[in-house]
Amino acid sequence: MLEVTGHMGLPRCRRTRAAVTALAVLMTLGACVEEPAAGQPATGSAAAAPKARDGESVADFLHRVLPAGAGGTVIAARGDELAYCGGFGAADRAAGTPASCRTVYDVMSITKQFTAAAILKLEVMARLRVSDRISRFLGPVPEDKRDITVEQLLTHTSGLVEGLGDDYDPVSRDELVRRALASKQRSAPGEEFHYSNTGYSLLAVIVEEASGEGYEPFLARHLFAPAGMDRTGYVLPRWPRHLVAVEYDSEGRSKGRPFDHPWAADGPYWNLRGNGGMLSTAEDIFRWHRALSGNEVLPERARQKLFAPRVRMPGLDDSYGYGWAVRETPDGRIVWHNGGNDWSLAYLTRSLRDGVLVYWVSNHAYQDGKWNLEDQAEELTQGIADRVRAEDR
Repeated sequence: MLEVTGHMGLPRCRRTRAAVTALAVLMTLGACVEEPAAGQPATGSAAAAPKARDGESVADFLHRVLPAGAGGTVIAARGDELAYCGGFGAADRAAGTPASCRTVYDVMSITKQFTAAAILKLEVMARLRVSDRISRFLGPVPEDKRDITVEQLLTHTSGLVEGLGDDYDPVSRDELVRRALASKQRSAPGEEFHYSNTGYSLLAVIVEEASGEGYEPFLARHLFAPAGMDRTGYVLPRWPRHLVAVEYDSEGRSKGRPFDHPWAADGPYWNLRGNGGMLSTAEDIFRWHRALSGNEVLPERARQKLFAPRVRMPGLDDSYGYGWAVRETPDGRIVWHNGGNDWSLAYLTRSLRDGVLVYWVSNHAYQDGKWNLEDQAEELTQGIADRVRAEDR
């Protein structure tokens, strides 16, 4: 989930919810394929290593800048061309399992872009309009929330609270709706940007009401299947346990896998559903990137709506669109989002001008008194981008 913080990022989850930070990642990436040198980070099934002008590959760069003990996966691409995919550190220390391109991670607040795309898919299907008031789907609402629209939920301008408790509190759908509608408004609808995970959980409810399907089944059928993403979801992919990364806190203690926390039978409870908690692989994120570059999931007009800047985020140079932060640069529009909690962190950045993708995720992003990948987020993203783009010079 997301809350605008002093560092460069967006908040995501109740635990700290690293959210969309204002990464000054103004990137345009190129592509190349080359095997990494021996001794570099462990790679998955599709490893590649573009080099920067000085000859440093992505693998060499990561080996140089990543702190010892961090774990995760990096993928970079330009358009349909994979530039690099590799793991670093461990997915499961106890089992000795290295991180790889096939490792499954919680993508945290990056989930929001899936929810936003589902809303636009329903609009394409004529099941709703983003201008609809939420009362069309949620029933009678209190006077202070009567004018909230679907679009205001998408852009964090509904005035709703950031959250209603811990991510893993056993909150049902009906309880989530009841508590959200009873909560005190932070501002009047449409007046101000206030990052709201609760708002995105309500969007998941709206997906169900408008489609007549469950939230995850709708995404699986209308978004993930057309994109070729068979390793993204809450429970439908039936994860082999050994492929799902164990998360580690700032003292290096195991926090288990995402579904080791309290979950309902069909996925996380409703404080998290729709706004976070989706599981995916780097390879599936690449497939998502490719799908958003064409018409497999959404037609061009809907994709333009997804990435249009809607509201300026306070204190940042960026605007928020529908589930994406948006930055205008001399080299074109950059869209991005991040997600995080007390132990994991992820950043996804795309250049719309030339189709460049950088995505990295870590299951151990913080070590007390030693390192914090959030502090290195800009360096990591820009460094990867620079080394991919160097191949086009």
